Amino acid sequence: MAITRDSLAKGETHEPITPDYVRKVFKGLENDDGAAFFEHVADDVDWIVMGTHPLAGHYRSKKAFIAGTFDKLAQVLPQGAQLQVEYLIVKDDQAVVELHSLATAKNGMRFDNRYCWVVYFQNGVIVRIRAYLDSAMVTQLFDENPLA
Repeated sequence: MAITRDSLAKGETHEPITPDYVRKVFKGLENDDGAAFFEHVADDVDWIVMGTHPLAGHYRSKKAFIAGTFDKLAQVLPQGAQLQVEYLIVKDDQAVVELHSLATAKNGMRFDNRYCWVVYFQNGVIVRIRAYLDSAMVTQLFDENPLA
């Protein structure tokens, strides 16, 4: 069954959003298991990647976000983005998560990018994210490692 913002509004209760819960959700990204992370993301997530670079955009679904970002990164980062949570703040149903990429590109470029994601949960599922990152580094990554 699809998890959407509308289906979540129907009142299911979930464990409270705590730092431990957010770390558990993000553990999939840290373990190179995007599928485990995306199980916690609504199908109709509202995800904005800020900036002026090849991944920037307003994605209105999980499928669109993955196609516009993770699928592109997979073509230039052979071992994936290798994201690690460095810091987080949780208040009510919102979390601010600071991430660090430890990846290396196909051409050997160290992709030492840092991210700040403002994450909104509804009944334990991510329904909205605003992602901030180093636009210049992403542009350099794709300039030096063009997509096929």
